[in-house]
Amino acid sequence: MNTVYFDHNSTTALNPAVLDAMLPWLQGQHGNATSRHVFGRLGREAVETARKQVATSVGVQASQIVFTSGGTEANNFALKGITANLAASQVLVSAIEHPCVSRAAAALAWHDWQISTLEVNAQGVLDMADATAQLQAQKTGLISVMLANNETGAIQPIAELAALAKAHKALVHTDAVQALGKISLDFTALGVHAMTISSHKIGGPIGIGALVLDKRVDIAPLLHGGGQERGLRSGTENVAGIVGFAKACQLAVETVATRSEYLSGLRDQLETGLRALGVSVFAQQAQRLPNTSFFAVANIDGETLVIALDKAGYAVASGSACSSDSTEPSHVLLAMGVEADLARGAVRVSLGEHNTAAQIAGFLAALKQEVQRLKGLHAVAA
Repeated sequence: MNTVYFDHNSTTALNPAVLDAMLPWLQGQHGNATSRHVFGRLGREAVETARKQVATSVGVQASQIVFTSGGTEANNFALKGITANLAASQVLVSAIEHPCVSRAAAALAWHDWQISTLEVNAQGVLDMADATAQLQAQKTGLISVMLANNETGAIQPIAELAALAKAHKALVHTDAVQALGKISLDFTALGVHAMTISSHKIGGPIGIGALVLDKRVDIAPLLHGGGQERGLRSGTENVAGIVGFAKACQLAVETVATRSEYLSGLRDQLETGLRALGVSVFAQQAQRLPNTSFFAVANIDGETLVIALDKAGYAVASGSACSSDSTEPSHVLLAMGVEADLARGAVRVSLGEHNTAAQIAGFLAALKQEVQRLKGLHAVAA
């Protein structure tokens, strides 16, 4: 049986065109990009060409791109590096952040920063009234709010938040890992000071990402060593990964409009079927990523349903893959005011461009069958 992959917010398959771009740097072109010989010079040229391509994909100059090992490192780099050069005050993070932001922020408490949480509404969207009140109440050094939530897909009002923060002289970082390749992304238009992007969410290789920085931001290095990445992120450059990331960015940006339209249609088909089954779909009224649907069936555990669907041939998630070690209900749904029992039943479907309407129809049939089976087991147990 061939399993249908519905977990693209977790990671994506490597695009064949990306692999083709990487292959020379995985085989014959093996020089260290800091070396002075011809192999090193070729590596350096490839890195800097890729830097320009990644920069173009988000509307910035090449000098604003710092390559990292991925989104987690870039988020930690942003929070720890920016606050290291500020006088300790308040850091604000939203209640729906990925753990690599919320836990990085919590660690700043050891350096005398006060960590406060920004609330979201019932649709999982930032409560701007709460943000205004917290900025007015206390001096804030840094705000970190994701552009699009990895579980619900809800898109946050980052440009509005950045304008508000500017009035209070606070810096803003946004985790845009889920947004890249799914919606149009322009760093300057958002008005933020730092932004995280990652390769493996857009058909690129795992293990490479970037932090995009406003040129005026003073940030301390996260890794010290040989001085790579303008001294901000030392370590031998992953040339093949960087080249692959750049190619993935190029392809993602070129096709974002058509991909978004196609995925929106699939998601609408899915959610029409879900509602017919009496399933609770979260954040329906919010502006969302075109590929993401987060739902729950009352009285059925999400992990149990995910396992059952996997056996039926459909790979889905019960939330963030990076939090899969936790049996607690989704912190995102709890922040939205969803009851804990229903939140424990949450299942995420995140679609990709190779998914089809026939796969959606098959999934809905399998879901109906598994829900009936699991409810029957509950009835027998009772």
